[in-house]
Amino acid sequence: MRRFFSLMAAAALCACSSADPGIAPVNPAASPEARQLLQFLYSIRGEYTLAGQHNFISDPARYDRVVYEITGKRPVVWGCDLSFNALGENIRDYHHCGPMNLTAPWGECRTTGRTTEELRQGLVEEIRARHAEGRIITLMWHCCFPSECNDCNGASIWTWQNRPSDTVWNELTTDGTPLNQQWKAQMDTVIPYLVQLRDARIPVLWRPYHEMNGVWFWWCNRPGENGFKKLWIMTYDYLTRVHGLDNLLWVWNTNAPRDTPGDEAGPYADYFPGPEYVDVLAADVYHRDYKPSHHDELRALAQGKLIALGEVGQLPDPAAYWDQPDWSWFMVWGYFINGQQTDDLDSAAAVRRIYDDPRTLTLDEIDFSDGSYRLRR
Repeated sequence: MRRFFSLMAAAALCACSSADPGIAPVNPAASPEARQLLQFLYSIRGEYTLAGQHNFISDPARYDRVVYEITGKRPVVWGCDLSFNALGENIRDYHHCGPMNLTAPWGECRTTGRTTEELRQGLVEEIRARHAEGRIITLMWHCCFPSECNDCNGASIWTWQNRPSDTVWNELTTDGTPLNQQWKAQMDTVIPYLVQLRDARIPVLWRPYHEMNGVWFWWCNRPGENGFKKLWIMTYDYLTRVHGLDNLLWVWNTNAPRDTPGDEAGPYADYFPGPEYVDVLAADVYHRDYKPSHHDELRALAQGKLIALGEVGQLPDPAAYWDQPDWSWFMVWGYFINGQQTDDLDSAAAVRRIYDDPRTLTLDEIDFSDGSYRLRR
């Protein structure tokens, strides 16, 4: 059955044209490599889901190795974080997200002694190697509030009830203000590394400011026209129209809606910047909260665009996996790969169950021999 689906999907890929408006990137100047990656993702939609794994910038192969040790297979989607340096006496509170200046979680929390520039350049080199293997690269950014650039107490990012006031938000999103200039300066610290990836012809699934419909990050909980939507469009314009980062595919990455008191995540639609600024709509799912509505409501909002699981804690059970067929990929968050046990399976067996599922594509099933993504025949 898998071979039959593979041949059908490969045929669909060959039939695709970069001029097809149904699969054109939102950036009209998108690179050929970005266009081909997007075409490939459309070609497998509804038939397959790509396995993915997040890694941390201070040890970018660690959890990739864990997946291989468990399954004997490698994920297709390789994820990482441009990250920040955690300052203060509470750095352990933020070890879970992998600050640059700390060793990768979990394990002993120590400082790395490496500079921001060394770490980000190392990330570029790691991405070059992974891309050459046929991996699909996805990048995100836990970023400090712009006035603090790359070095901050983690509470600058996880602000909860201390998010920016309306006045501060308006200054941030108004071109030319002092805070807006600081935001551009912060962006300018990562642009050179994204430029290197562009010049190396490496497409990136780019998912900045993730989980914006939650209540935890400084960029969260700003619905409406002048809220998160304005920040997203500002970011898109600065990276594509000002800096020509045409290798980026724009992944708008929400959290699955929830009504947990003090930890809420609002409706997808309240934070959507519009189809003209988004290539893929993604949701983050933790605690095995794979409600059909999380998939179906995102698919409805997407209006034909791709959807994905940007981050997951626990992998879905087989029933949810098959009942929610349009997830283009899943990406397990780092160390969560070691905590997949269920009522009937230990952690390693639960991972193997999904990796061995006929819906799941792993690296051995991808042909990247000519620099284009396709299913291996």
